[in-house]
Amino acid sequence: MATYAIGDVQGCFITLERLLARVGFDSANDRIWLAGDLVNRGPSSLDVLRWAVSHSDRVTAVLGNHDLHLLSRVNGTRKPSRRDTFDEVLKAPDRHDLLEWLSTRPLLHQEGEFVMVHAGLSPRWTFAEVEALAADASEALAAGRLDTEQRAIVDVLTRMRTCTKSGEMCDDYTGPPGGAPSGCFPWYELAEIPEDKTVLFGHWAALGFYRGERVIGLDSGCVWKKSLTALRLEDGAVFQEPSELSSGA
Repeated sequence: MATYAIGDVQGCFITLERLLARVGFDSANDRIWLAGDLVNRGPSSLDVLRWAVSHSDRVTAVLGNHDLHLLSRVNGTRKPSRRDTFDEVLKAPDRHDLLEWLSTRPLLHQEGEFVMVHAGLSPRWTFAEVEALAADASEALAAGRLDTEQRAIVDVLTRMRTCTKSGEMCDDYTGPPGGAPSGCFPWYELAEIPEDKTVLFGHWAALGFYRGERVIGLDSGCVWKKSLTALRLEDGAVFQEPSELSSGA
């Protein structure tokens, strides 16, 4: 049995299928961890969701900001964006089941030495409280009753790339770490992560695949015509598949 952690798919279903074939995914024995943003911007969000739900006993996924945007579109709390590409999900006959599954995904998954979130952890949190904070925010999110503090937790877990030393998110910066505004640092340089833990995350396409001290970034920009990355947790092997959106792929 192998466990593969995969970065932001964002509707790139053909690339996901090719990556699974590349690693020799065995749906009877292997497991997949998805780092959030299953949907949006790519061409086949509906196929990605249907695949994930059909393999729900083998798939662990955390919520990303694009997943939350889709759910917010459904409940009417967010307006459409001109770059949204998930209308086929909204019109699908099995929409209810797909969105029910998506809405019940956690914001954080912890198992053994590995912790998976979509974006990042706040330096304001001790690692001992991270799981409880995420669980509380997940419960409130599912119930549609987020308070201000819980909303801030959701923002960190699904949107943070860089922050100040006091933990304030640098909201607008999406580029590589070296170009961050003065006073803004990659969250993983400031967050508390024990030596026996490794945080897996996505969300930061400009960072690309990144293996740092106790952190591994998995978003290699598939929807930006780059690649989709899988990390085999048992031995650290890395597999990458060129995006279906790139020329010649």
